Amino acid sequence: MKKLLVTGSSGLIGSEVCTYFAKEGWEICGVDNNMRADFFGSGGDTRWNQQRLEADLPNFRHYELDIRDRPQVLELIETLKPDAIVHCAAQPSHDLAAKIPFKDFDTNAVGTLNLLEATRCYAPKAVFVHMSTNKVYGDSPNELPLTEQDTRWDYAQATHYGGITEQCRIDQSKHSIFGASKVAADVMVQEYGRYFDMKTCCLRGGCLTGPNHSGVELHGFLSYLVKCNLEGKHYTVFGYKGKQVRDNIHSWDVARFIHAFIQNPRQGEVYNLGGGRNNSCSILEAFSLVEKITGQKMVYDYVDQNREGDHICYISDLSKIKSHYPDWDITKSLQSIFEEICQSWTQRQIVSVR
Repeated sequence: MKKLLVTGSSGLIGSEVCTYFAKEGWEICGVDNNMRADFFGSGGDTRWNQQRLEADLPNFRHYELDIRDRPQVLELIETLKPDAIVHCAAQPSHDLAAKIPFKDFDTNAVGTLNLLEATRCYAPKAVFVHMSTNKVYGDSPNELPLTEQDTRWDYAQATHYGGITEQCRIDQSKHSIFGASKVAADVMVQEYGRYFDMKTCCLRGGCLTGPNHSGVELHGFLSYLVKCNLEGKHYTVFGYKGKQVRDNIHSWDVARFIHAFIQNPRQGEVYNLGGGRNNSCSILEAFSLVEKITGQKMVYDYVDQNREGDHICYISDLSKIKSHYPDWDITKSLQSIFEEICQSWTQRQIVSVR
């Protein structure tokens, strides 16, 4: 039985990867220490997801480990010698990072280095997939000419219609402290692939979403938005008239691509991974979508100050990823994503009342 190590296994992408590969017959080693609750409080707690994995997946084993702990990381990989590693653990909020820069960098950059070096030493043939972020581009995507439409910002020139490519620069821009720590991790993953001939890739995610997200205001755009709608809570829109655009990809489609890469790995690769134009929406458009599903009006406040380094319009160009892996494509539509998230939050609310 092949062995997969997943860091951040109780999070959105990590738990989806665990479920996907368990069904493919892999032995799953999940690493998580519920740091999301430390970062975001009780609303970010992921223990429920850990318990779900332990109950549902007979070939899953949980490891309570902090990726910042170098000796423990080295020992774990030396002991397990996994066939593949999917690294999802991170401090994910660019707002929060400015308040905890040491913890942010130690988690995102140093934690990634710990895993890379442990893999090089004890499992050098393993495939290493790193969940990076589109925030490695900083605010450079905002330099593209934009046009303001009724409900969204969009690219003004036809040449940019497909979105942001991997050629977008990652330096000389404002990233947020979070974006900078993820740049460090991203570059190290590439370097270990090229310098040490390891099978690695960085997936620069757009808006990663799905029903198993513990969405909070500082991280988890669609999940938190839906939760606010269902609970009648105020949602705060930060700048850009609420017309800022994100492309949304379901965690299942992320797991499907990771499987494709592990089956046919490359060295030091970089891919933009999002929902593409068809799965893009602005905040205002997201309000409209969720209102149609739940029948409840969105209650929100507007603050005329955007988040530092925030993207005005970000759509992932999927040309490269599809050219390298032509059998992979988006399978979950934006409508189905909203419906699944609504159903998940409704179910969690029922369980919590019981």
